[in-house]
Amino acid sequence: MDKDKIEQGVRLILEGIGENLSREGLKETPARVSRMCEEIFCGINKDPSKVIQIMFSENHNEMVLVKDIPLYSICEHHLMPFIGRAHVAYIPGVKGKITGISKLARVVDVVAKRPQVQERLTTVVADTLVRMLNPLGVFVVVEAEHLCMSMRGVQKPGALTITSAVRGIFLTNDASRQEALSLIHARRD
Repeated sequence: MDKDKIEQGVRLILEGIGENLSREGLKETPARVSRMCEEIFCGINKDPSKVIQIMFSENHNEMVLVKDIPLYSICEHHLMPFIGRAHVAYIPGVKGKITGISKLARVVDVVAKRPQVQERLTTVVADTLVRMLNPLGVFVVVEAEHLCMSMRGVQKPGALTITSAVRGIFLTNDASRQEALSLIHARRD
C-alpha cells in the first residue's frame, strides 16, 4: 500500500472541499487516513481460501451455521462504508470434512476488507467455501446498511440490503434451504 499517495490524495480532497490543511484538527488527518486505509483494506490481494487450510474429518453430515458475523466493508462506488452481518452455513460433503467455525468468520473478514459491492462479497464467501470444503451445500446471507444510501443520495437510514448466495443442496432442496433460513431468523432468548 502506497501510504504517501494516500496522504497526497487526502490533502487534495481536503483542499478541494475548501478546508484549511494547517488547521489543528486536520494537520495529521492525511497520515491518520493512510494508516486507516492500511487496516480497512488489508484484504486486498489476500486469498480468503488461505484461512481455511485447517480441516477436520468428523463425519459430520448436518448443517454448520455461524450467524450474525459482524462485517464492515467499503462500497467501491462511493468509498463509503457498508455495515452489517453475515450468516454462513454449509453442509459437509460425503467425507464429513469440516473447518473450525472461526474460519468462517475469517473468510468473511478477508473478503470484506477491500473495496467492493455487497453482491460480490456474498458470492466470493460462498464460492470460497465450495472450493475449499467441497460441501454438499453452502448458504451465505449478508444484511448491510450502506452509508452511501443512508447519508447521501436517497437518504434512507436504516434500510438494509440483503444478498444471498445459495449453492448445492440448499439450492436444490427446499427443506434444507428453509431450515437454514429458519435458523438464521430465529431469535435468541
